Amino acid sequence: MFGIMTGTIVNAILVIIGGAIGAILKKNVPKKLGDAVMTGLALCVFGIGIDGALKGENALITIISMAVGGLIGELIDIDRHVKNLGDRLEEKVSRGNSEKGSLSRGFVSATLLFCVGAMSIMGSLSSGLSNNHSTQIAKGLIDGIAGLVLASTMGWGVCLSAISVIVYQGLITLFAGTLAPVLSTAVVNEMTCVGSLLICGIAFNMLGITKIKLINYAPAIFIPIILCMFM
Repeated sequence: MFGIMTGTIVNAILVIIGGAIGAILKKNVPKKLGDAVMTGLALCVFGIGIDGALKGENALITIISMAVGGLIGELIDIDRHVKNLGDRLEEKVSRGNSEKGSLSRGFVSATLLFCVGAMSIMGSLSSGLSNNHSTQIAKGLIDGIAGLVLASTMGWGVCLSAISVIVYQGLITLFAGTLAPVLSTAVVNEMTCVGSLLICGIAFNMLGITKIKLINYAPAIFIPIILCMFM
């Protein structure tokens, strides 16, 4: 029915379902328990980030990517635009009982978590090149569970990340034939490494250790595509 976009759409739907269940449960979870879940989840997110960061093979690519990507993000000020959008959406749907900015925080954290990693890229390429959606569907099940847990502490913003999944994975799927030669295993590993460092940043923010504007570093994820051509 959905053709080559089937895997991406299923992935997004599972994110919405998991996020919605988690957001509904959030209302019935006492703050003390919510904080305990948040801390435990933050440690798990940190573990995911470390695991992905170890896939990188060239530290110089990671350093340059983070520096250049962060500079681009700060110049554009992606964080401000995303927060403004989240605040506007929240003003329309909130009844005054939610913490301001929670939509944008949930959206940013979930977007980075769901769109970074080899499964996102390789699954999309597989869908686009061979119409094989098994990797994306498996990823969708994982994302759905993660979305449930994440939304139980961050709320409805997690569901909005389904839009990011559709745009990011959908574009890779649609242009798989063009991107496949560029997105070699080495490039994907370096992209995963850079993105996973941002996932570690999510954990630090969740624990209250830092207040990093992580979405401003999102361009860094794509810098390895260029650097791997010369390094």
